[in-house]
Amino acid sequence: MTTSPAAATAAPPRPDSLLRFALRLDAVVSGLNGAAYLAAAPLLDDVLGLSGGLLRGAGVFLLVYGAAVWLVGTRRPIPATAVEAVVAGNSLWVVGSLAVVATGTLTPTTAGAVWLVLQAAVVAGFVALQVAGLRRR
Repeated sequence: MTTSPAAATAAPPRPDSLLRFALRLDAVVSGLNGAAYLAAAPLLDDVLGLSGGLLRGAGVFLLVYGAAVWLVGTRRPIPATAVEAVVAGNSLWVVGSLAVVATGTLTPTTAGAVWLVLQAAVVAGFVALQVAGLRRR
């Protein structure tokens, strides 16, 4: 039986690879979402039924949050307490987004309500990946 040189030299996946991937994906998506809110707030306010000021504020928050999550994902080792804080922040985002839709607070349009639910689902997916990554360590 022979093995290829690539197979012989390939390192096994790190136990934190899922966690690192989940954090980096969260950071990139959060940052891109934040940049979009900042750039397109005047276009999105009527479509989503959310004020331009709210969208710009969320955009700034998401840019800073994305940078912080990226930083957490670059640490060696990744601090569990920092990941727990990210999971808590993401969970609050999910609950807050769904609460806005359920209560009609901020009066989003139908498109805005759908966007908030879809966004909450994506962030809940980040939570699931991050928790799974924490457990794998």
